[in-house]
Amino acid sequence: MSYPSTGSRRVLVTMTSLTALVAVAGAIAMSGPAGAGSAPSPAALDRCSQPGPYELPHGDDPVDLDPAEFTSNIDNPYWPMEPGTRWVYRETAAGEVPLRVDVRVTHRTRMIEGIESRVVHDVVTERGEIIENTFDWYAQDSGGSIWYMGEFTREYEDGVPVNTEGSFEHGRDGAQAGVIVPAKPRPGCSFRQEYYEGEAEDRGRILSRREDIKVSGDRYRNVLSTSDWIAIEPFVLEHKFYAPGVGPVMVAGLSPDASQEQLVSFSPGG
Repeated sequence: MSYPSTGSRRVLVTMTSLTALVAVAGAIAMSGPAGAGSAPSPAALDRCSQPGPYELPHGDDPVDLDPAEFTSNIDNPYWPMEPGTRWVYRETAAGEVPLRVDVRVTHRTRMIEGIESRVVHDVVTERGEIIENTFDWYAQDSGGSIWYMGEFTREYEDGVPVNTEGSFEHGRDGAQAGVIVPAKPRPGCSFRQEYYEGEAEDRGRILSRREDIKVSGDRYRNVLSTSDWIAIEPFVLEHKFYAPGVGPVMVAGLSPDASQEQLVSFSPGG
């Protein structure tokens, strides 16, 4: 998926989240991709029960989504997507040219398996030249969880499209939607974010809802933090932060290399 991509920043993070992150990273490193993506215990599932008709999805488990239970009007407090909202990020990594990531919530929707999904447009540029152009599709269930319904992404080299790897759509060729932000994100809960075998297999785990962080001079409180990894790319580990009323504000790329992606401007919709 286009956002959040690998990144990190100068950030003030509480010791609680750092301790939790070290524990999660250690567990993933010791168990490998299979252990990281294994099904949670029944007790863990009980702790992660969500309002509405759906539990958090895992692995390649198919989901039967009822269009009547979904809306394209997304108001989850950790990532509200009112049309017209815009986020701009700066992504940096050692030895690499900084990237600009421009994310906009459009007024458009797309029907996916009968579900009206919000279209979000992401454009990544390097020195003003487009290197990735993506349309993401999101919908929110009646309980308040944000589902990732798919994406169409195209990468560019020297202004020329070179591939669309990672593109998928729920219900096509075995692809399955996943959850990006649960309605009730409890620490320890894990879930599938997307599934298209061999192409899109991102997963996440909730770390905390009480982080206080500072990004680009702005301080955010009671921030949701997650640990995210990719089942088909061993040792890739990120730490993401979602600020109430704003959405994603930071991504810290921890492994295999350190990188940074931070919010530099935010414009609410409406």
